[in-house]
Amino acid sequence: MGGQIFLGVLGGSAGILVSAGVFTVLLSVGLVPRFAGKTHTARHIFLYEEMIVLGTLSGDGLSILGTKAQLGDWICGQLLFGPDTVQLWRAVSSVLLGLFGVFAGVFVGCLALAIAEMLDSIPILTRRIGFRHGLGVMVLSVALGKLAGSLIYFGLRFYETGI
Repeated sequence: MGGQIFLGVLGGSAGILVSAGVFTVLLSVGLVPRFAGKTHTARHIFLYEEMIVLGTLSGDGLSILGTKAQLGDWICGQLLFGPDTVQLWRAVSSVLLGLFGVFAGVFVGCLALAIAEMLDSIPILTRRIGFRHGLGVMVLSVALGKLAGSLIYFGLRFYETGI
C-alpha cells in the first residue's frame, strides 16, 4: 500500500514537471500574447491562459483514464435516451471529434509558426555568443535525435505499454 502511494505521488510529481515544461515552451514562444495581439483581445489574456491550462489538464486526465473517460460509450451502453438515439449520438460525437481536430490543428499550426519565428533568433544568438561554425551540424543533430527517438518509440510500440 505504501509503495503504491509513493508511486502515485512520484507519477503525479513527474506529470506536474512535464506540464510545467509544456507551459514554459508555450510562454517562451509567446503564443498567448500573439493570439491576443492578432485577435485584438488583450483584455482576455488570462482567459486564454486558463483555457490552455484547462485543455492540458483535460487531455492529461483523458489519457490517463483511457476507456473510463469515454462518455459516449457509457451513454450508448445505458441507453439513457432510448435505443433509437444511438445513431444520433454517434453522429453528434463525430461532429464533436471533427471540431476537436480542427481546433487541435489550428493550435499546432500556430505553435509551429511561433517556434519558427523563435528559430529566427538563433542566428542572432550565435553571433552574439561567438558560435561561428557548426550551427548546421547542431540543428541536424537535434533533428536526427528527434527522428531516432520517434522511430524507437513507434517502432517498438512503447505507446502501447505506457513506457
